[in-house]
Amino acid sequence: MGKVTRRRYGAEFKAKVALEAIKGELTLAELSAKHGIHQTMIAAWKRQAIEGLASTFSGKAEAAVATGEAELTRLHAKIGQLVVERDFLAKASGRLSVERRRAMVDGSHPQLSIVRQCALLQISRSGRYYQPVGESEPTLALMRLIDEAFLDCPYYGSRQMMRHLHRLGHRVGRNRVVGLMRKMGLRAIYQKPNTSAPHPEHRVYPYLLRDLAIVRPNQVWCSDITYIPMRRGFLYLTAIMDWHSRRVLSWRLSNTMDLAFCTEALQEALALHGTPDIFNTDQRSQFTSLAFTQMLADANVRISMDGRGRWMDNVFIERLWRSLKYECVYLHAFETGLALHAGLRKWIGHYNTRRPHSSLGGQTPEEAYNEIGSTVSSLKLAA
Repeated sequence: MGKVTRRRYGAEFKAKVALEAIKGELTLAELSAKHGIHQTMIAAWKRQAIEGLASTFSGKAEAAVATGEAELTRLHAKIGQLVVERDFLAKASGRLSVERRRAMVDGSHPQLSIVRQCALLQISRSGRYYQPVGESEPTLALMRLIDEAFLDCPYYGSRQMMRHLHRLGHRVGRNRVVGLMRKMGLRAIYQKPNTSAPHPEHRVYPYLLRDLAIVRPNQVWCSDITYIPMRRGFLYLTAIMDWHSRRVLSWRLSNTMDLAFCTEALQEALALHGTPDIFNTDQRSQFTSLAFTQMLADANVRISMDGRGRWMDNVFIERLWRSLKYECVYLHAFETGLALHAGLRKWIGHYNTRRPHSSLGGQTPEEAYNEIGSTVSSLKLAA
């Protein structure tokens, strides 16, 4: 058996792939098939690129260049301490998933060999040579069936979902269903102990909407994330909605379930529509993160979070996902991220400006948000 050649990726190639991922025009499965790289590695490069851009503009790079001889002397004196910390971090990295640790291996590192990196990360070097493949057509078909069933029956857990798929003729095991539902971000609504927990280091805020009369726009905003199936892969969508008027204030697509597209949507909503009194979400790690909650705190917005497993606490945006998928996503089976973006923009524009709601007295969400419905009615009566 011949010697296996290690694939090394240069900085220019990584930057190119990361930029494509940031654009969000292709799913991770499509990028993986295009470049022959595992999806986890692409997601890691995207995250590193975003963090690198932030540090570029924060002045950290200039501070590092300006480090003087005194700083170097101090750093040399800490070599012994750093050796101890290195050993500690090597042990701590074992708590990360194998995929995340594999994505951390840098084949082009000038000082650490792949063998040494794998040893520090406590992973097998053979895993580096796995050839990635995109999601298969049968898998994507299963994910769509699960998504459709979950919209109708959000109380389905993995066991009930498995039985539902069996009735449709798909002989899949529970572990398979659990993995797909986790990938799609779906969780049954019933209460269950010690599950669907938020990030252990993030603060969870109390639910503030119980028995609260929501009677005006910008009194309460809400947000959520949903899975959007495509013909080849899938993307994630987040939206921010005004609770009273049901108007969609901002939205973003992403090929990874990261924090950036959530904070971008929040920034846009705050910039275009001011600030609400209360902002309500579920307990996802994206919404409990310090970056997200700090933006709300800086704007003097009170933070509210659903009870664990209680989809009814954020019911209106759940209804938005149902309408959006049945009336737009499932009807078109979009081929690319660009096509999906254009389709969502058209549907959300129609939903906001042309679709009347019975709960709003026949007004559209935009009319209810701008409180122009009563004025229009008065003018008609006067005429």
